[in-house]
Amino acid sequence: MNYKIIIIAALWGLCSTSCEEKEETPLPTSQDTEKPNIILFVADDHGTDAIGAYGNKIIKTPHLDKLASEGVRFNNAYCTSASCAASRSVILTGLYGHATGSYGHVHDYHHFSTYDTITSLPVLLEREGYATARIGKYHLAPESVYHFQEVLKADPRSTVAMAKECRNILESNRPFFLYFCTDDPHRGNSTNPDRWDAPNSFGNKEEGYPGVTTITYDPAEVLVPDFLPDTQESREEIAQYYQSISRIDQGFGKLMQMLKDSGKEDNTIVIYISDNGMAFPGAKTTLYEPGMKLPCIIKDPFSKLKNTTTNAMISWVDLTPTILDMAQAKPKETSFHGRSFKEVLNVKEPNAWDQIYASHTFHEITMYYPMRVVRDKNYKLIRNIAWRSEYPFASDLWASSTWQEIYRNQKEFYGKRKVQDYLFRPEFELFDLENDPDEIVNLAYDPDYKEVMDEMIKKMKAFQIKTRDPWLITWDHDNTLQGTGVNL
Repeated sequence: MNYKIIIIAALWGLCSTSCEEKEETPLPTSQDTEKPNIILFVADDHGTDAIGAYGNKIIKTPHLDKLASEGVRFNNAYCTSASCAASRSVILTGLYGHATGSYGHVHDYHHFSTYDTITSLPVLLEREGYATARIGKYHLAPESVYHFQEVLKADPRSTVAMAKECRNILESNRPFFLYFCTDDPHRGNSTNPDRWDAPNSFGNKEEGYPGVTTITYDPAEVLVPDFLPDTQESREEIAQYYQSISRIDQGFGKLMQMLKDSGKEDNTIVIYISDNGMAFPGAKTTLYEPGMKLPCIIKDPFSKLKNTTTNAMISWVDLTPTILDMAQAKPKETSFHGRSFKEVLNVKEPNAWDQIYASHTFHEITMYYPMRVVRDKNYKLIRNIAWRSEYPFASDLWASSTWQEIYRNQKEFYGKRKVQDYLFRPEFELFDLENDPDEIVNLAYDPDYKEVMDEMIKKMKAFQIKTRDPWLITWDHDNTLQGTGVNL
């Protein structure tokens, strides 16, 4: 296709219309051109708290902010499981982890693995003629399910180095799908065991990384989210977290410049997300808002909306069907738990995007604490299925100086929440997020909210039945999906 003709025609059309008509001028659609290229950029443990485009005035993320200025920023984007491997399985299958065996971590002795009957996004795109490549954090199994044609290698803590390794895929003569996954800003294996109050490095190194400008932050100036304690330890760790994110941003900028230089910028959809919230107690591994409400910025050259935000509620289970829709792919005999939100990128206030579900079971294998969530408009219900147990800690979060300062000093509060309430949770937690965004006031046992509770429980059970959730049996031994195992 002759892109010069398209550009000239578009400019002529703009010159011959009034300002009022410009918004209605039809854009070229991906159906008018070859299939679009797609870049899915996934950060590791990055919350909405630490991006300029989401309101943080301290952190330096100019390249991500530029992406938001050219595309659509989602204000209500959610992962379905606040754990790396489990979340990534959902991103690349469009199915909840409880339905695919992707209950928790893949590596080491955790060894959870997706059922080999599942067909993932890269495999489906390959069938559609896409060149598929991945670089950085994988954290999925088995390879036969999550197969990419090309595996690129670079230090996953240096997004600049990663970007440089992607040149060949960006210059591919076929439409490409690039799955670009950083290790940042995940905690690093660098906590000093001899000093409990030493901040984790979050992958930062004193000597820095080649081609990366080291950007540091003063702990006194960082923004402490309300769910965290405002302590010196917390601030020092947030400063390291910010530094790691600024490294992501530089590599993202490098990748975008390379894309522009390749001449494919105008035919490439770019999606920036994270797998779960920041790696601090109260966020990652929890299904409170800081753990599951995440950045999602999409630049689609074929969408009508630019430099705007949307309040549509989407979740990572929607990503695979959306990307397939963008790729004009309609795989046969494949169904998803999610649905395409492609049209949300064309409508300022879309209808029927005000409900999401979540399902978390494990992080590490020692962290069995299944939770199910339904969010309906401003109400959110969490069911803690193992509520009689103490809430389990991820090993790196337990070792964090942010938590140890609270634990060692036997403080009553962790942020706005009592430590006792964080560790020991009731079976149900119902929150009105419009009036209680910090999720402190539990309405589940308030008689005035019985109607709301009944309706939310009804929705949750229907969700579990629809997605064939084995944990349905925990509702009064409901054996609908699996039988009783006894003769009646």
